[in-house]
Amino acid sequence: MPKIKIGLIQTIVENKKEDNLYKVAQLIDKICMENVDMVILPEMFFCPYNTDNFPTYAEKENEYSYKFLSNIAKKNNIYLIAGSMPEKENNKIYNTSYVFNRKGEKIAKHRKIHLFDINIKGKQTFKESDTLSAGNEVTIFDSEFGKIGLCICYDFRFPELARLMVDKGAKVIIVPASFNTTTGPAHWHLMFKSRAVDNQIYTIGCSPARNYNSSYTSYGHSLIVSPFGELLCELDDKEGLITYEINLEYIDKVRKELPLLKHRRNDLYELIKK
Repeated sequence: MPKIKIGLIQTIVENKKEDNLYKVAQLIDKICMENVDMVILPEMFFCPYNTDNFPTYAEKENEYSYKFLSNIAKKNNIYLIAGSMPEKENNKIYNTSYVFNRKGEKIAKHRKIHLFDINIKGKQTFKESDTLSAGNEVTIFDSEFGKIGLCICYDFRFPELARLMVDKGAKVIIVPASFNTTTGPAHWHLMFKSRAVDNQIYTIGCSPARNYNSSYTSYGHSLIVSPFGELLCELDDKEGLITYEINLEYIDKVRKELPLLKHRRNDLYELIKK
């Protein structure tokens, strides 16, 4: 099946977990009226993006929010990339994205590999490692449409990770993300276009909407970029929904006309997953 109808949901993240979950449920019901195959949620879609919140909102796998999202996927007969949420295991907390298939079964789980520890003088300071631990797996999942790569926000800044996913067969990379109003205007579009062009794939970013009452203001602008670097669809900074049908056959066309991946000099260099 070469075509996938994608639904992106960009929400304002409220303080109450339950309010965020029920809002997402209502919006998924609404977007599924457009017969989407796959719905994508933002990074930390039920937890205000603050290091102090992560331990408070964290849940173990198979607890309430996990089951809630699994049931939504099954009810609506969709693939659900459940943004990300704080996941608790033993004494550690991870920034985790679950993927559910049309039956509500978990088919993938990605723990954010690269923790967002930055200090942009006079603009933005954040240190995920204060409360989060890093994952250590490159995540690709099989679907009826083929292989799809998954990473979270800051992971996407590392081109080696995207190439590892592509080398393993990913034709699409999905990125629940929460760039801020400093890094977003500078790098959001640039990065999604760059990764798409370098790897000749579709790149998809899903962000929370902008909330000026939050201590961390997300950039918004959830989008889909084509394998040729074309911006196919985009939301603004407000809460909203958008759908777009991507055609995986277009990847083959682009790679045939501009065979970048075939022209790599594997006799001179290679990328190896440790």
